[in-house]
This record gives sequence, C-alpha cells and structure tokens, in this order.
Amino acid sequence: MTAGDSLIEIRVNRKAADRVASGHPWIFSSDLVDRGDAAPGATVKVTGPHGRAIGTAHYSSSSQIALRLLSRDVQEIERGFFAQRLEEAKQHRSLVVRDTEAYRLVHGEGDRLPAMVVDRYGDYLVLQTLDQGMEAAKEWIVFCLVELIAPKGIVARNDVAVRTHEQLPLETATVFGEVPAIVSVRMNGLEFRADLLRGQKTGIFLDQRENYTAAARYAQGRALDCFTSTGGFALHLAAKCESVEAVDSSAAALATAEENRKANNQISNIEFHEADIFELLTGYAASARQFSTVILDPPAFAKSRRHLEGAARGYKEINLRALRLLGPGGILVTCSCSHHLSEAAFLEIVAQAALDAGRELRVLERRTQAQDHPILLTVPETHYLKCLVLQVV
Repeated sequence: MTAGDSLIEIRVNRKAADRVASGHPWIFSSDLVDRGDAAPGATVKVTGPHGRAIGTAHYSSSSQIALRLLSRDVQEIERGFFAQRLEEAKQHRSLVVRDTEAYRLVHGEGDRLPAMVVDRYGDYLVLQTLDQGMEAAKEWIVFCLVELIAPKGIVARNDVAVRTHEQLPLETATVFGEVPAIVSVRMNGLEFRADLLRGQKTGIFLDQRENYTAAARYAQGRALDCFTSTGGFALHLAAKCESVEAVDSSAAALATAEENRKANNQISNIEFHEADIFELLTGYAASARQFSTVILDPPAFAKSRRHLEGAARGYKEINLRALRLLGPGGILVTCSCSHHLSEAAFLEIVAQAALDAGRELRVLERRTQAQDHPILLTVPETHYLKCLVLQVV
C-alpha cells in the first residue's frame, strides 16, 4: 500500500487538469466529474480525465473553489506536512523581513498553504483558517506553530466573510496561551498598537510595511493621507513633512491611529480627523487647497470581477480629485488592493485621471505588497496590491 492509497479520489475534467498543469492550485466545483464520498474538509486524491493522478487537495463541499491543491504528489497530509511547509515559510521570512516585529508568516497560496494566513506580532500569532480543509487541520497547525515559533499566545481570527462560502462560523478565539487586549510592536523604527482580537485585518495592515518607507523617501511639505486607517502612512511621513493631515471615515480606526501617534512621542505634526474622502477631496479642490504629498490607500473597490467597471470609475475619480491638489513637483502615492484589477489597468486609470486633471506624471516607483506576502508567478491572485509613487512634472 503506497502513501495516499487511503485517500478518497475525486475526478476532474480536462479544463481543471490543464489549469493545475499551468501552475494554479484551484479547481472549481463546475470542473468536478466525480466527488466520490468526500466529506467536507477532507484531504483527497485528485485525478484527471484519464485517471492520472494530479496531486493531493483539500475538498470543500460548498465553495465555488471545490479543491485547493496542497501537493503535486499523492500523499497523506498530516502534522509532518504542515511542520515542513511552515518551516519553509519561516525560512523565507528570514531572507526578506527586516526591521519589524510584525509581519506575515504564512500567505496562503504564496506559501503553498492555500486558505491559511498566519501573522506574527512579536510574541503573538494570529491564525486564519479560511476553508473547510484548513479548519479541519487547525489543531495540527496550532501544534506546529507552537513548536516552530514558541509564541506566548495564538488568536484564531476567523471572523472574515470568506468563511461563509465554506459554511464555517465567523468567530474569534484564543487557541493557545494568553493574548493581551493590545500588543505593541516595532515596525520600521516606529511603535504600533495592534488589537489582535478586534482590529482590522489581523491587527495592522502589514502588506504596506515596505511601501510606508518608500513613500517617506519622497514625501515633502504638507501631506494629506487619505484612508489612513490606523495611521501607517501618516506616521512614516511625519519625519519628512511639515505637517500631515490624516483622514478616514472610521472613528474606531482613527482612535487607534491617535494612540499610535501618542506611542511615538517625537511625532507632533499629525492631525487625524474623520471625513468622507470623496467629499473631502472635492471640497479641497473647490477651495484651491494645495498639498505637496497625497497618499491614496483605499479599501478594495472591486470585490469581484463583476464590480470591475464600477471600481475603475471609483479609482479614476479619487485619483483625479487628488491630483487637483498637487502642483509641480508634488508626490502622489496611490494604491489598489483589488486583485481583480491588474497593474496595467490601474496604470491606465491613473494616466486617464492625470490627463483629465491637466497633470503630467513621472513614475518614480511601481511597487507591490511587502515581500512577506509572496507572489507566485502562476497564481495571479497572490499579487493583489499595487502601489505607484508618482511625481507631477
């Protein structure tokens, strides 16, 4: 009896087999030919239309993504498998993570652990198991994380909407040790307060960590930070700018941002306030307000492909309004975290906004998410964050 012989077999069609052969780990429900007797969250052997083994996957009984490939080999997925993949993820971070106590340890498909996220905040970890298979393996995963990292506590932040597609409950729980209400971490020489149990995402927007320092390299004069959330860009810009006006529509996020400012005693030139960003930019343009630096870091406008057209209008409008506040030499840092919107499409949208605003833009940098959020070349969904650093000529 060979490894994997005990696994239930699921057969898929040629379209799915070709997709896997092209390097993508997802197989959709519509491409399943025979589900066998697979239970929700089961580890299964995947075979193509002629019975040839494709690999080993987690099976979801309810999601459109029915299979997420874990290995191109047919093998039992046990504790040792997770221990090895987590060790590989840790080794990658030892190469790319610098000057921070907070970073992403596991980035789902980017670390060949689909539907799993692990973020590290100093001595504490935040785990997300986002499909039926990873949820079923949660005890193994927690055990391996404790062995590998020796954290003081692990929080399972499984309160994200994507779990509804998996018919999984939305919940937050401490699954190992103890976790304080607020965890303080150093990032890029600054101190941040992270609420691991209730904060946005897993506590801090870690994917912009490297873009914060890039923006600070070019920041100057009076700065406007739109969608500041907990103040990431604003805190980094403060040392380079005369003043920073940081705006968000969430009072809770702004309260955390103010706590972050206070935690860094040397920062006294940031003003946080609550407003609708689109209305604010329109009003500032009408009153001829001018800034030397503008940051745009909105939430994802395109949650799915069917929202792309509306998202494109939103991105163009917000960039158009921001550009009207910048004169020659002004810096615009503009971002999109909509993975359905390609970098090429985003560049075209910003270019059209510049033409309509009567501004000519020089590209200083084209950036993406921090390197602890690895991108797989054959899995475009792992590349979601686009960040452009632009200068008005």
